[in-house]
Amino acid sequence: MPGSHLPLMEEGMARWPFGPPNAGIALDFTGVPPALDELRALVGDRWKALPRLTQTLVAPGGPRTGLAWWTGRHRWARRDGHDLGRQVDEADGTLRDAVRLWFHTPFPADRPPWSLHLLRGAAEGEFSLLFRMHHSLLDGRSLTTLLRALFDDGGPLDGAASLAVPGPRRRTVRPAPAAGGPPGLLTAGRAVPLPHRGAREPAYTVVRLRSDVLRAAREAASARTATTNEVFLATVAGVLRSCLSAAEAAPPVSAASAAVSDGGRTGDGDRTGDGDRTGDGDRARAKARERGREPGQVWLSVPVDERPDDCGEFLGNAFANVRVPAPVTLSDPAARLTACTGLLTPVTRPRRASEKLFESTLAAVPGATMALAGGKIFAPAYAPAACSYVHLREQGQTLAGRPLRRLTIVPMVPPADTATFALGGCTQGHTLSVATNSGSQDAELLAEAFLDELTLLADRTP
Repeated sequence: MPGSHLPLMEEGMARWPFGPPNAGIALDFTGVPPALDELRALVGDRWKALPRLTQTLVAPGGPRTGLAWWTGRHRWARRDGHDLGRQVDEADGTLRDAVRLWFHTPFPADRPPWSLHLLRGAAEGEFSLLFRMHHSLLDGRSLTTLLRALFDDGGPLDGAASLAVPGPRRRTVRPAPAAGGPPGLLTAGRAVPLPHRGAREPAYTVVRLRSDVLRAAREAASARTATTNEVFLATVAGVLRSCLSAAEAAPPVSAASAAVSDGGRTGDGDRTGDGDRTGDGDRARAKARERGREPGQVWLSVPVDERPDDCGEFLGNAFANVRVPAPVTLSDPAARLTACTGLLTPVTRPRRASEKLFESTLAAVPGATMALAGGKIFAPAYAPAACSYVHLREQGQTLAGRPLRRLTIVPMVPPADTATFALGGCTQGHTLSVATNSGSQDAELLAEAFLDELTLLADRTP
């Protein structure tokens, strides 16, 4: 609610140590771009009743030392009567240009921390809408709710529904039986060495996925047609496996980086018949088992929407990051897909009293919580990769008659030496965004590896 302190998840993002906690979604359309005044009028009409979009973020007062830093909390302040049209502008440049500039620049303290940008397309007859936000303000589900309202079949959003905070019943995922169930809150796993190519700085890239390859990959599961999300997780697991195999096959860092930068292939470019890039990784793991040093589990961090069905239009942050096992020890891509089947099966259950007490206790001393837990939860061994999937499933979405052709996600800057894989989908196809914080070339290298792994999985179709 406006004027209240941020809950624990939002407070943690407000204190994000790797850069401004900005994220967003870009929608690409075909057609002549609308006039800026037309877009502002549409935003004013469809979003006018949403208090969340008129709030500013107020940081804790006083210096960031002493008791105030340990107990101080951010809060929301109301700005009644704020003109939403002021948050909409027009800019030249590509999505990559916008990410390089806006997503590494904090929002002004005196304005609500979001903006909608009209971008010219790369070709004539194309344009994009880029919604940028401070992640403490909104989550991915909130973004799709807002953007759907702008489409021709949408309408003004309901202010009361946008404030309907999910109650005692929350959606979550069924605990994964693999690896002995879900990990403990601070349980570490195994880090995965990323390529570390180029300057040590955040990097971001986008690639399009071929619809026929994605369709074939879904058919590679043994029991049933896999979901796109399951294919997504299995493919990311394949990318991480290639990173591990390269590092184990070539102990020197430079050699390992070179192997991964070449798409996970061995020096002569060959692949083994079972779909693994190199058998050396398997031999190294076998030797580790013989010595009693079996590597730990590799975990993927996945945001899960916690909204029950009656709170679907709530605007804010109502998600939890869960960790699921990445089957990096399986050499066959189809076997990895089978291992990922059912990992994100949703269930709705009452929120436990212990969970509420634990969260409120940690939120009371956010500085101490971040200091104590940050070294664990931001470490590569906690979750070397995060996987986020946003999909607009409705057919024929248009904005003032201009058809939607693509959805692209821009995630926050990830923790150091980790990667974020973000899949954006609509009826016209899917795009993969990769963000890293390990090397200026790493995002492109991992995106190429993802396309390669997806093709390998599609080739396993019975």
